[in-house]
Amino acid sequence: MIRNREYVIEKSRLKGIEALPGVLEAETGGNILRWYISKVTDTEIYIETTLYNEEVKKVEESFSGNIIETLYPGKSVVLSVIPTGIGCAIGGYAADAAPATALLASCTDYLITNPNAVNASNFIFMENNTLYTEGFVIDLFCKGLVNLYKTYSNQVGLIIEKTEKENLEVVFNIINTVRAVHAINIEHYIVTDEPIGGRCEQGKSGAYVGRIDNPGVLFKACEYLIKKGVDAVAVTSMINDLPAENYIKHFEGKHPNPVGGAEAIISHLICKKYKIPAAHAPMTNLKELALRDNIVDARGAGEFSSASGLACILIGLNHAPQISGTNRFRIKDAVNINNLLAVVAPASALGGIPMLYAARHNIPIIAVKENETILDVTQKRLRLNHVIEVNNYAEAAGILQALRKGISISSIYRPLETLRPYEVTGGKIGK
Repeated sequence: MIRNREYVIEKSRLKGIEALPGVLEAETGGNILRWYISKVTDTEIYIETTLYNEEVKKVEESFSGNIIETLYPGKSVVLSVIPTGIGCAIGGYAADAAPATALLASCTDYLITNPNAVNASNFIFMENNTLYTEGFVIDLFCKGLVNLYKTYSNQVGLIIEKTEKENLEVVFNIINTVRAVHAINIEHYIVTDEPIGGRCEQGKSGAYVGRIDNPGVLFKACEYLIKKGVDAVAVTSMINDLPAENYIKHFEGKHPNPVGGAEAIISHLICKKYKIPAAHAPMTNLKELALRDNIVDARGAGEFSSASGLACILIGLNHAPQISGTNRFRIKDAVNINNLLAVVAPASALGGIPMLYAARHNIPIIAVKENETILDVTQKRLRLNHVIEVNNYAEAAGILQALRKGISISSIYRPLETLRPYEVTGGKIGK
């Protein structure tokens, strides 16, 4: 059973904000698929969670060895987090964070980002050094539990939710297009016998979450494809209970995308249970909305101008990194938490696993103020360490270049403090 629940944790229970994940794990029994801090007061922290009560082996028990002691020298990695369903001004629509992502990628050897930052239905834009990585895998990476293994390519399997003939025709025309044009290896697919039942829900904060009626249908399809030898799983299905008026506001650039939360739950489930790359796309993009203007906000135009959301995830999964090294695929390169130079995130949405674990590992967090969200979970409210606030992604790129070159950040800002000796006491000079 999948359900969404809000938890309220008193700050007095924490020795520091970095202790929150452990407290939440104990509070929920470890059955969390997805969570984020939605609100912070002087005394309390509010967390919106999606819980899955069925038995799934803990990921921590699935990986042997100590990743923290594994080194891949000479490589720099940057993580750009664009959370879904919280109305990010940049990246909350349809790949409108792709230019910023490409800019950040130019500052590092590898740039990790979640699929919604670069996905726009028929369109996708990312540099070759971008690691297209689902949010649950990003969490594992930031916890220091897994390596990310870059492969030469993946064999992508596709789960298609039971649907009408005309929708199947759209889906298979897209499959054949990406095979012919993008050279994606897609040999195996399955059409489910029953609906998967993905549903949209809105949390108390206004952010969008989701649930699934029939996760067993999803698991059965995954197991069929994995037995066929696929390395990554794409899912295309309908998302139900979408609020029409709010979806219209989204295309006007005034509201979070209602679809993203439910999509995240589907891909999280697959990654948690089977430990392979996964991504979800709407089978058909809604066109019957009573829009007030048929030319939508530029940030959402990629979705509105495409019949389906499928093409981008098939292309993205072709080179998505793996988290378990096996003989099934050839490994081109590997990185882990020790390579992480910095995490870049919206300044008002710092309450997720990547940022909390970055603070624990003393990894700089670059908080972008221009990427506004509906949340107000800032460095000031969380009292996070190692946060560098910047105005925009262009400034973030400059900070990354300085970090990569080992240039002190304080040396490039003005005023520059002038150090002078204070009183001499006991033969020592101190400030």
